[in-house]
Amino acid sequence: MTPVRVPEPLSSAPSLPEATAQATAPGLPAAPAFGDRSVAEVLTSAAASLGVPGFENRLHLPASKRVCVVLADGLGRNLLKQKSAHTPFLRSVMQSGQGRVPVALDSAFPSTTAASLASFGTGLAAGQHGMVGYDVLDPDQDRVVNMLGGWDAGVDPQQWQPFPTVFERAADHVEVTTVSLPQFSDSAMTRAALRGGRYVTATTSHARTAAAADAMAGADGSLMYFYVNELDKAGHRHGCQSPQWEHQLEELDATVKRLSATLPAGTTILLTADHGMLDVPESQRIDYSADPDLIAGVRHTAGEPRMVHLYLEEQDDDAGRVRLLDAWRARFGERIWAFTREEAITAGLFGEVRAEVAPRIGDVMIAAREPLAFYDTRRVRPTALDVVGQHGSLTRAEREVPLLCFQADGKRAPRA
Repeated sequence: MTPVRVPEPLSSAPSLPEATAQATAPGLPAAPAFGDRSVAEVLTSAAASLGVPGFENRLHLPASKRVCVVLADGLGRNLLKQKSAHTPFLRSVMQSGQGRVPVALDSAFPSTTAASLASFGTGLAAGQHGMVGYDVLDPDQDRVVNMLGGWDAGVDPQQWQPFPTVFERAADHVEVTTVSLPQFSDSAMTRAALRGGRYVTATTSHARTAAAADAMAGADGSLMYFYVNELDKAGHRHGCQSPQWEHQLEELDATVKRLSATLPAGTTILLTADHGMLDVPESQRIDYSADPDLIAGVRHTAGEPRMVHLYLEEQDDDAGRVRLLDAWRARFGERIWAFTREEAITAGLFGEVRAEVAPRIGDVMIAAREPLAFYDTRRVRPTALDVVGQHGSLTRAEREVPLLCFQADGKRAPRA
């Protein structure tokens, strides 16, 4: 097994307590709890609980021969609590007190799928794996590239994210299986951060649970990743307070219940997420490119609507940074956090940052504190402003995700 190689960071990042204290310097919330209770510790702790060498069980998961990690895209902890009436099975798990593990984890920063899934898959903070936003600057090409569904042809996923994944490292010791949708089997995101092991495809939730049961049956040691994306899709389109989102939450509850019934008895099932979500009213979806002061001296814009990266024409233009920060603060006041790349790194938001990764981060960053979303309509489609559910910023609704831990009962559900 090849150990994880961690190069020297750009700056000597503080330990977690120091990073948390420093995070208040620019008025920012505390940094994600990397190395303690973040999404980066889920798979690594699961591997350790299976006895795979080279990993630490930071989340104190119970020892097991089989672990199935269900990742529900977009399931914020506060939403799971608010909507517990729609989750009778998960509510029973929470009430039973099974699995004395943390019930809340931090997403990566930004609180978006690309960054958090990469942290989940590698066990590293974004400053190491390099996927620091939905779309970010590729300094080598001087162009903005997408990190999720539309990778640039000039970007090699395995060079952009060069570290071995948890799946690659664990596959030498236990059976590793991903159960997900067909379109993700060879996606750039998978090749960058979730490569390794066997990939089993199925479209419907019923088919995925059946495939998971078949894949794990008879396995002596098994680590399974089970991905669910329907909640996130419903949230973006209809909002996380919509009946459509609640329906998908009910479907998730039924899916996890089926997994409990069909996976081998005693299998540890973990339910977690990559980020949360909140709804942004149409009136608060703002075209910031229409205000010249908000883009003065800006060469590239990137990020997400709630976590904007701004890259300056002149990289060493300190006066330009100050003018840009002042303009955004004058326009939005305490409704946003406005800070520089250096402040983000000092605050530990990205964890330790490799020298190659630092230029991918915006010179100036704008994070929404209230239900706001920011768009540069010069480079995004008009339909982007139709998105209701949003994430990416530092609010608890977006960054706090659940972790449930329980054992499958293995009692196959009767046929309908």
